Amino acid sequence: MIRIPQRHLIAIEAVLDIAHHGGAAPVRGAEIADRLGVPRRSLEHRLQALVRAGILLAQRGPRGGYRLARERRRIAVGEIVRALEGDDDDPAEVATPAPTSDLGRAVIAPMAEAAERVLHRHLDTLTIETLCQQARERGVRSAHAEPSDFTI
Repeated sequence: MIRIPQRHLIAIEAVLDIAHHGGAAPVRGAEIADRLGVPRRSLEHRLQALVRAGILLAQRGPRGGYRLARERRRIAVGEIVRALEGDDDDPAEVATPAPTSDLGRAVIAPMAEAAERVLHRHLDTLTIETLCQQARERGVRSAHAEPSDFTI
C-alpha cells in the first residue's frame, strides 16, 4: 500500500490547523504543535519550508506566528506535499530503496511512479478550503467562531 509520508501529513494538518483555527492574529507554532501532538522543533522546520514555498507567512515577535499566504481555496494539498519533497531530515521516514533487479526496474519502478503520479494529481484537486469545509461538516470546532481568510 502506498502511504503519504508522515512529514507530509503533519505539514498538511498544520496548514489546515492554521486555516481552521486562525483568526485575526497569527497562529503560534506552539499552539499548532500542541493541537497536532508533535514536537514543536520538528514542526517548525516544516512550517519554515512552507514559508519558503509561499504557502505560509511567518510573523516574528511576541505576537508572532503563522498565517496563510493566500486564500484557502488557492492552496492545493499537492503544493504542500511538493514543498516538503527532499525534506528527509526525519530519521523515522526512511526512503524506500529503488528496485535493483531487472524485473524491479522494468516493471515495479514504473508501476510505483504511475501510482505516485495519480496520488499527486488527486492531492492537487484538494484545497485547504475543501478540507476546512470537511472539518466544519464533521463538527470539528474552531478556536475562533469563523476563521479569517486571506482576501484580496
